[in-house]
Formats: sequence, structure tokens, C-alpha cells
Amino acid sequence: MNLELTILIVGLAAATLALVWLIAEFKGMKEEIRSRAGINNEAMKLKLQAFERLTLFTERIALAGLVTRVSEENPAANAATFHNSLIQTIKTEYDYNVSQQIYVSPEVWNAILKMKDQNIFIINQLAAGLPGNATALDLGKVLLQYSLNPNAELSKLVQEAISYEAKKVLDAGNQYIVNGAN
Repeated sequence: MNLELTILIVGLAAATLALVWLIAEFKGMKEEIRSRAGINNEAMKLKLQAFERLTLFTERIALAGLVTRVSEENPAANAATFHNSLIQTIKTEYDYNVSQQIYVSPEVWNAILKMKDQNIFIINQLAAGLPGNATALDLGKVLLQYSLNPNAELSKLVQEAISYEAKKVLDAGNQYIVNGAN
């Protein structure tokens, strides 16, 4: 009987050790999952903030909004001064948001660059077509008339691309939560 009792005690001790080890491993796995979810949640937050900032950027450099905002700063300016202010505003807005490119796809970033470059080109072309004595109001009118053309600006198309990519990030995050963190 002593041998059977010894085997039983050793077996129970081994089972207890195995159970303790499994519980410790399970806790470690739970912590790792929580840690990974936290990293992914933080990364997702950063990406979504980038999409928000880039959406705001596209709004701020869209011709109609840009003309309205910049013309309020110096309504009595001549066309050349207004032209320079418009270009400088676009460049400043771009410089402020350039770091957001690390959070978006190359396709979305290229669309943003094309929009910025197109708007600078349009402003330069329309300003060049005005007489030397033109006022800021003259340039503003020409730009606003141009922006009324539905195909004149890329802003809506770029915003749709940003929105599409943001939805993909949200969907991927939801899939991770459903499949990986539970």
C-alpha cells in the first residue's frame, strides 16, 4: 500500500504542478494579448488621428475655403500679395501635416501631394492671367468661379480616398478585437 500511496501522492503533486504551470502560462498569454491589443489600439488611434488631420488639411487647402480664409487676413491686398499669401498658406499647411504620411498608404499620400500641387498650379495660372493692377478681390473671384466647376478640384476625391482607408483601418481593428483579443 505504501507504494500505491506514494505513486498517488507523486501523481497528485505532478498534476498540481502541471496545473499551476498551465495557469501561469494562461495568465502570461492573457497579458501578452492585452499588451498587443494596447499597441494595436494606440497605433489605430494614431492612424485615425492622421486621417482626421489630413482630411482637415484637404479642407483647408481646397480653393474656396482657402480663398475665403486668406482674404479675411488682408482684404485690401493686391492680387500679387494675395497670390503669395495663398501659396504660402498651402505650403505652411503642408509642412504642418507632412509627418502624417507615415500613417497612410502611398496612394493616399500621393493623392494629397497631387491636390497640393494642383492647387498651387491653378492659383499660379489664374493669377498669371490677371492684369498687373488686379486686386485680391479680382483673384479671389476668379479662383472661386473656377472652384465652382465640379471637376475643378481634387479635394472631394482625396477626402473619399482618406475616408476609404480610414474605414479599412477601423475594419481591421474590429477584426483584430473579434479574432485576436477575445
